[in-house]
Amino acid sequence: MKLKRFLLRYYPPGIILEYEQGGNLKSKSIDLLDLKPETDVDAVVDEITKKEPLITAAKAEQVRKLIERLQEKISQKDDHHFYLFKVLRAHILPLTNVAFNKSGSRFITGSYDRTCKVWDTASGEELHTLEGHRNVVYAIAFNNPYGDKIATGSFDKTCKLWSSDTGKCYHTFRGHTSEIVCLSFNPQSSMIATGSMDTTAKLWDIQTGQEVASLNGHSAEIISLSFNTTGSQLITGSFDHTVSVWDVRTGQRAHTLIGHKAEISSAQFNWDCSLIATGSMDKTCKIWDTATGRCIGTLRGHEDEVLDVAFDFTGQMLLTASADSTARCYNALTHSVISTITGHEGEISKITFNPQGTSVLTASADKTARLWDPEDGKCKQILEGHTDEIFSCAFNYEGNTIITGSKDNTCRIWR
Repeated sequence: MKLKRFLLRYYPPGIILEYEQGGNLKSKSIDLLDLKPETDVDAVVDEITKKEPLITAAKAEQVRKLIERLQEKISQKDDHHFYLFKVLRAHILPLTNVAFNKSGSRFITGSYDRTCKVWDTASGEELHTLEGHRNVVYAIAFNNPYGDKIATGSFDKTCKLWSSDTGKCYHTFRGHTSEIVCLSFNPQSSMIATGSMDTTAKLWDIQTGQEVASLNGHSAEIISLSFNTTGSQLITGSFDHTVSVWDVRTGQRAHTLIGHKAEISSAQFNWDCSLIATGSMDKTCKIWDTATGRCIGTLRGHEDEVLDVAFDFTGQMLLTASADSTARCYNALTHSVISTITGHEGEISKITFNPQGTSVLTASADKTARLWDPEDGKCKQILEGHTDEIFSCAFNYEGNTIITGSKDNTCRIWR
């Protein structure tokens, strides 16, 4: 085996080793999730070289330099101030969702006007309008990290697969008997999962356009779904108060997460997929052990429904957003509150970390999106200008561009 090169990855922090084995190029990652600006670099290098035979003494110095660079990146102060770059007014009805491709060079917007639009981030120019759905385009996604395909899920009960380069429609997936409200590509980009108000989730083959499996078992609408990072498992959150963990290979249910007393609003894996966080209309967020399906923590404190949950990229912090106009940041391992985020004057429907984990972005019915410090809950900036509630928001991969989508029919780019 011959080590070809090291790659540094910031979010989540780690080193990727690329090496040759039997003429094939392979890669493996070394996580540095616990790296801090004050961490002893020598100790980290020693630990890595002991565990990883590919890293010889000659390569150790290179690893040291990479870790020092990563430390430098982590310790940089995050004081980026966002300015409004462009207001995009191409949709004739309210937006439903927004999403970036992996590099952040493009993004997509779904709308009640039955279309999905593809945009160039740098210029704010519209590249394509994906037309063909006969009702609201509600769920949208790029097949990241590749970004060459887009999936759209609609209230017309179909999902469509498109080329992001040409806007051509490859397939229309038919089979659901009610609205599609959530979807996701698997990490390999070989499959799409769709969740519907008909109580089922379905898996579709991207190449053939055929249905691979129907995941039956929920007794009410599925409103949230997500693959784990290897694509071996899928979680579905339902209005039946439960979350199901599915084995993608067999289409069988591995676990049912039972414990919430009301509808599920959001279900997410943490980065290494050892934990699942679920938000519910019962005003709580629960943390579950993925391997056993056991609830290991209930996060209380909100006075109204929990509408969204999100882990940071290291899986060490967890956010909850609520209809009580507040958000909370928790330590995902100890379940203690790190900060309470107050200041919005309407429900917070969407919450996310920036890739570095140094800022929290919230979207609210009070027509503003806001940036917060997760450590102390202080507001860093208010993004104002929308004239109706904001449904959706997203950071690009670098964390230096934000898009917000609103009921006012517009999308805004902030830099």
